[in-house]
Amino acid sequence: MSSKALYQLQDVTKNFYLESGVIEVLRGLTLEIASGAWVALVGRSGSGKTTLLHLLGGLDKPTAGRILLDGNDITRMSAARLTSLRRKRIGFVFQSYHLFPELSAWENAVLPALHWGSDRNAAYQNARQWLHAFGLGERLQHRPRELSGGEQQRVAIARALINDPDIILADEPTGNLDATAAQGIIDILKDVRQKQGKTLIMVTHDQQLAKQADRVIRLTDGPTTE
Repeated sequence: MSSKALYQLQDVTKNFYLESGVIEVLRGLTLEIASGAWVALVGRSGSGKTTLLHLLGGLDKPTAGRILLDGNDITRMSAARLTSLRRKRIGFVFQSYHLFPELSAWENAVLPALHWGSDRNAAYQNARQWLHAFGLGERLQHRPRELSGGEQQRVAIARALINDPDIILADEPTGNLDATAAQGIIDILKDVRQKQGKTLIMVTHDQQLAKQADRVIRLTDGPTTE
């Protein structure tokens, strides 16, 4: 697996401006993340884990500093270019599954591919293969309310992978699950990452899950530690 730097963060600061004052969430963060790595982001609530994930995914921009992805400064990219980047390279998995309740598991999983104009038949076949791989072959036509939390998260992961991203950004993907279901989700993400060489960056409060990662980055009020 390559040790090439995929992400390079250079003195990244992120502030939020409220009527009551300025909240400094990230301060002078400098680090690198290697291509193909599995990185766990940990820290107390409010330490900036989700904020950092959003910055890495181009969903937000830092107040100061630079974020390079394969040497390209995403902090200077236009909204259109960032949208294209996310579509082609980044899959997002969230704690809340964000499935459309009126759509089946199959329809939810295929949605991003259809939105971006992929061949319809090929997209449905791809979604079917992912859902089968995640043990949901008998659940293709089930609505979210008919699925367990673990099953809904597997649908959400299939949806995140439908456009074959090389980066997976997961924000507390097991936060709503019991220990058994949580480990099942981690095993799926780990398997996909190992077999396909994807980079997995995951926010978690679960120290036992974090220990399974290649690298743990702890965000604090002071310097970031590992």
